[in-house]
Amino acid sequence: MEPLPPSPSNKAIITLEEWNGSSSSKLSKTFTIKASSSSLSIQRSGARFTHVWTRLLQAFVPEGFPTSVTADYVPFQIWDLLQGLSTYIRTMLSTQALLSAIGVGEKSATVIGATFQWFLRDLTGMLGGILFTFYQGSNLDSNAKMWRLVADLMNDLGMLMDLISPLFPSAFVIIVCLGSISRSFTGVASGATRAALTQHFALQDNAADISAKEGSQETVATMIGMALGMLVARITIGHPLAIWFSFLSLTLFHMYANYRAVRCLALTSLNPGRSSILLQHFMKTGQVLSPEQVSSLEHVLPIQLPKNTNSLDKKVCLGMRVSSFNNMEIKELLLSAASYYTKAKYLLVERREIINVIVHKDSNAADVLRSFIHALVLANNIGKSKSLHSDGQMWMDSHYEIYIQKLKSLGWKTERLLSPIIWRANWIYEPLEEKLD
Repeated sequence: MEPLPPSPSNKAIITLEEWNGSSSSKLSKTFTIKASSSSLSIQRSGARFTHVWTRLLQAFVPEGFPTSVTADYVPFQIWDLLQGLSTYIRTMLSTQALLSAIGVGEKSATVIGATFQWFLRDLTGMLGGILFTFYQGSNLDSNAKMWRLVADLMNDLGMLMDLISPLFPSAFVIIVCLGSISRSFTGVASGATRAALTQHFALQDNAADISAKEGSQETVATMIGMALGMLVARITIGHPLAIWFSFLSLTLFHMYANYRAVRCLALTSLNPGRSSILLQHFMKTGQVLSPEQVSSLEHVLPIQLPKNTNSLDKKVCLGMRVSSFNNMEIKELLLSAASYYTKAKYLLVERREIINVIVHKDSNAADVLRSFIHALVLANNIGKSKSLHSDGQMWMDSHYEIYIQKLKSLGWKTERLLSPIIWRANWIYEPLEEKLD
């Protein structure tokens, strides 16, 4: 017969511990129970306030914070919430001016008149959002930092329009509609770029959690901003100079906070600007810059500065239309260049010191990235090389794979290039053989 399992001893002691935390690396012991047949002891670990604070914090930070997000998440969120706070305060001032211009509080104002003006304002905003998406929607991923700044600048412009609308009663509807169009650009650009940034912050496929917690943070900032906005509006009412001083001061701070916020971002995706900075440094030193180093060098302002005019990506046109070449250019440029790219899914054509990239209709994301890097190499060699295409191909054959591996080792995402391509082409290259008599 098999021996029976030992019966539980009446003298045994069991210790049961309770741990709290959203991540296995961030646990804290909150409760300990020791039980035996004759006694029971309960011990609470840590202060009750600490436990409550931890639970409260979980409503505002992603699960597993800070290991579940990138290092630039905290500084970006701080500056982003500060700029949002200034926006909500200014919104109270601009809304007060807008309602005054519509006629709220005046006996002569009619309900139908105010409703019609508000309808026109919303309608133009909706149409403006659709037009902006049509013309620039595909560029928002590629230049998330710049469009994030543009979105907030357009929001500033929209609120400024609302604030000045009472000063021009005859042009009130036009000014308000222009302000609504400006804010519609903000809604599209801000929402799209925020989605791209959320994906960047998510290290553990937790984009939805990050987005939800950001909503909680913005709710608190909104409530504080509205309270402060009502206080400022109450203090400055009837004092135009004080209203303008408050509005302009907060606008300047808003622009500064936005600039600092996007400067905090160290994006690891490759777009034309970052690719240009990386390749120029690699061709000079043989080394690859980290995302943090590129972030400090990257151009994020919506205006072109003199020091950025020599950037290689400005000398490359990706996704060129074949129909844009005239007959002479097709004979002299396309035909002569095609022989160098018989095995590639792209053609590079140098025209007026600009490298035009014609992308094959069957090319994939890796081909597009390779074509753009190849074009940057040619752009760098313009005026330096006697055989532009031959020297460029030699560099690609000997350095491209090494370059890509070094990018991967520093955390760069080399799966694709963030740049929209609308026009593609198809071609068949057949060299003619001379017949012998």
